[in-house]
Amino acid sequence: MFTNRIDAGALLASELEHLRDDDGVVVGLPRGGVPVAYEVARALDAPLDVILVRKLGVPFRPELAMGAIGEDGVRVTNDEVIQVAGVSAADLARVEERERLELDRRARRYRAGRERVPLAGRVVVIVDDGIATGSTARAACEVAAIEGASRVILAVPVAPPDWTHRLAGAADELIAVDTPEPFYAIGQFYTDFSPTSDEDVITCLERAHAARPDGPPLPDRRAADPEPQDTEVQIDVGPAVLRGHLTVPAAATGTVVFAHGAGSSRRSPRNRYVASVLNDAGLATLLFDLLTEAEETDRANVFDIGLLGRRLVRVTEWVRSQPQLAELPAGYFGASTGAAAALWAAAEPGSEIRAVVSRGGRPDLATDRLALVRAPTLFVVGSRDPIVVDLNRQAQAEMSCRTEMDVIDGASHLFEEPGTLQQAAEAARDWFVAHLGDPGPRSRG
Repeated sequence: MFTNRIDAGALLASELEHLRDDDGVVVGLPRGGVPVAYEVARALDAPLDVILVRKLGVPFRPELAMGAIGEDGVRVTNDEVIQVAGVSAADLARVEERERLELDRRARRYRAGRERVPLAGRVVVIVDDGIATGSTARAACEVAAIEGASRVILAVPVAPPDWTHRLAGAADELIAVDTPEPFYAIGQFYTDFSPTSDEDVITCLERAHAARPDGPPLPDRRAADPEPQDTEVQIDVGPAVLRGHLTVPAAATGTVVFAHGAGSSRRSPRNRYVASVLNDAGLATLLFDLLTEAEETDRANVFDIGLLGRRLVRVTEWVRSQPQLAELPAGYFGASTGAAAALWAAAEPGSEIRAVVSRGGRPDLATDRLALVRAPTLFVVGSRDPIVVDLNRQAQAEMSCRTEMDVIDGASHLFEEPGTLQQAAEAARDWFVAHLGDPGPRSRG
């Protein structure tokens, strides 16, 4: 059991002491592998960089890898998983397109114009926080080989007992601190396996560069990026003034407006967690109360989707009036009844909403408007919430825009089971990044 990724990195470094004099380069797999790689690079007195790959998850079960992609056009697929899961070529292409957008976004954010550390002719140590299926690790090894590495070493704190068989031929050397059994998930072997943010990755890269100033120069992010914003706001929607919380990361690429469900508010810990995941991906978020405290006492208001939808439209107009948000593409994240309000508002004539995510939503409450929605819509539901799963499937059948459904295995309506809310948040992040990541011309109507 590792205390955290720092502890795991220190223990892994002790297994790699024989590489100290090999003029090597340590590259971490974002996000979780980078703090581990930082400790290894520091111990070996080696330069640190990231090697960017993205898992290709099965559409209806994204935690199951059917392959991975990397920089330089590398793609690795698991034909057995693809065949058993019944994934079509079109489904695979859609997933790859979405993940390629996220990979490109991370490259821009992590490097911000900084040159990559050259790998040609050098020993390259690829580090992650653990091995599960091995798809992303294999893709990373292929990227290093394409870049001309003289030798590729894949090193991790923990891996399944059969990992060397699973990854045979991927690297010249495979090193793991431990290969315990039974092995269910990487996080099972960490006391603290909390998510690593983009800022954590950037901080590791900057600290590593500060220790080795002879490397490629890092850009001055403070000079290039506008100041981030995190503040409480008030929004006048005519008969009421609504309270909200606006977070705008530096160099935001899009805005996501949250519409919460009945009995929730802008302070909802679940929505705040999802918002933090989106913020780490460079997306601005607005969490706000759809109703005033006085209005919430009338239960009829809570289920008046027309009222809530109109409120959401007015709030979106307010977003468009803010200088730092005016030119950013926008999306809606709706939970429960808030999902119905999001779909209602997205169906308005002239709507410029670029994407919608419904988490445990009640789209059936906006049935008469579903066919009018033009924004690509992702339905995220829990496998232990069969009634809502059916309602979402029915809604999906009534819509003519692009839709996908992500059923989170083992999740109930509120996604309270360990790891399920994180999966839902990551699915939402990937959907918004794919559709809001390029702040180009907005779709009209």
